[in-house]
Amino acid sequence: MSRIRVLSDRVANQIAAGEVVERPAAAVKELVENALDAGATRIEVEFRHGGQALIRVEDDGQGMDREDAQLAFERHATSKLAEAADLDRLASYGFRGEALPSIASISRCRLQTRSEGADAGTEILIDAGRQVHLRDCGRPVGTRIEVEHLFHPVPARRKFLKSERTEAAHIVQCVRLYALACPGVAFTLIEDGRAIFRSPQCAGLAERVGEIFGRELAEALLPIEAAEPGLRLHGLIARPGAARPTRQETIGFVNGRPVDSRTLHYALMESYRDALPEGRYPPAVIFLECDPAAVDVNVHPAKREVRFRQEAAVRSFLVRSLLGRLRGIGAPEGAPAAPALREDPAPAFAPPPAAVRPGPPADIEPPAPAGAPPGPPPGWRYLGTAHQAYALFETPAGLILLDRRAAEERIWFERLQARPGAGPAPSQRLLLPLTLEFDPVSAALLEERIPFLRELGFGAEEFGRHCFRLEGVPEWMDPAQAEAFLREVLGALREGRIAGEDGAAAREQFARLAAARAARPQAALGEAGMLALAGELFATRSPHVSPSGRPTCVELGHGELDRRFGR
Repeated sequence: MSRIRVLSDRVANQIAAGEVVERPAAAVKELVENALDAGATRIEVEFRHGGQALIRVEDDGQGMDREDAQLAFERHATSKLAEAADLDRLASYGFRGEALPSIASISRCRLQTRSEGADAGTEILIDAGRQVHLRDCGRPVGTRIEVEHLFHPVPARRKFLKSERTEAAHIVQCVRLYALACPGVAFTLIEDGRAIFRSPQCAGLAERVGEIFGRELAEALLPIEAAEPGLRLHGLIARPGAARPTRQETIGFVNGRPVDSRTLHYALMESYRDALPEGRYPPAVIFLECDPAAVDVNVHPAKREVRFRQEAAVRSFLVRSLLGRLRGIGAPEGAPAAPALREDPAPAFAPPPAAVRPGPPADIEPPAPAGAPPGPPPGWRYLGTAHQAYALFETPAGLILLDRRAAEERIWFERLQARPGAGPAPSQRLLLPLTLEFDPVSAALLEERIPFLRELGFGAEEFGRHCFRLEGVPEWMDPAQAEAFLREVLGALREGRIAGEDGAAAREQFARLAAARAARPQAALGEAGMLALAGELFATRSPHVSPSGRPTCVELGHGELDRRFGR
């Protein structure tokens, strides 16, 4: 008897659902794409309990007749492809015909639809892949799909979902992306019975960016328009010097599809390399249009990854176009435009005035001999400073060149790591609390980790939807840098650079980020200060490397010096 068997359509759909619908936001994405492909000018999305209890997507598109409505639940049934060659001419969001049957196989799914000219609409109810009924219904032209109890036939999948707030944030982020992709379509988003996003049809991208991210960001962006044979770039990009600590406001589209493209990201970062501080990202909403045959969107089931057939040519076009736009900003008449990119960006951390600059808390000093600060290693003599960055010492073994910033980062890293078990970190209260607004996913992360941040010295509390009030910051932090650092921490949490669950690992990774901010070498430290710095460094557990793995010092021994000078 053969051990190989053909899977039933129901099981095959549930397997496909594992790739296509990994979380509620993925189901919303597929249904919104179907609405856009149907020519909708109005889309309403409603969800409850993070999308697990209900997802409803309603549109005013062309709708379907009864035959098409039934076929829509058949696997690989699609109106967008007829043969394999059509993959090279894709002009739609969806094309595989997997999404709707996959969703229906892991939920209770109700479809109501009516096409133009039909006397009545069609309603189909499917529960866990089995059709419950097929009947007439009354409704206007368009389609309404309700998905209830998502993943109830596969309860193991629910265990991998995050909190309702986090899953809701991903849905909000998804809808906002498609609202950016299609400014001419009106979008409404309703969560647990409350409208949280409502944008009418917009005249252009800048208006839609203002609706989603606020007028301040929209006014800080510049339009870009460039074209070469077969390629067109348009959208909004940041002015030189504008920066964000994460990539969450750097958004790219290829042929109208939201994508995570290394090519677009590389081109943006390369173009802004001289305009932004290291580790900062330019806010941008850019659209690349190209021949559908020149890009492969069939790389991943989620369709967020794309592959260009001529990667180098696309990258070169993007860099040329972006640099050309940036070089034309603010250049005096008759002067070369390139220097506009060479403005020195603001330092990542500017120390507060000496009168108010907080010193390190006494209870987190690095190890030192009792009763005295750590002194320099025996026999060291300070010789001078090069480029205000490197301190030179004579030692019994030769010469030591010390990277001042790397040394301070190591010292601060171990100070901050010494906090676990010592209670909440010392905090300085802000005279005027800061009100901060975040995108939905970042806001959900912050809300879940307020206790963790309070332990680290941040006095944060929720202050309205996606808004928080910051009333205190760690003693070591310049309050002027609090917002940027907090956004950087959230970006690290979002990208997995700070662990979400393990407290010890999360604190270590937080200390690594904080050390880079807290380190701020003074211009004139003097001999005593330099020797004290060396003493503090060599009292740490790992004095030879910074938290990021860079060397803190370079030693040139007598033998090396003799060899170099041919002695």
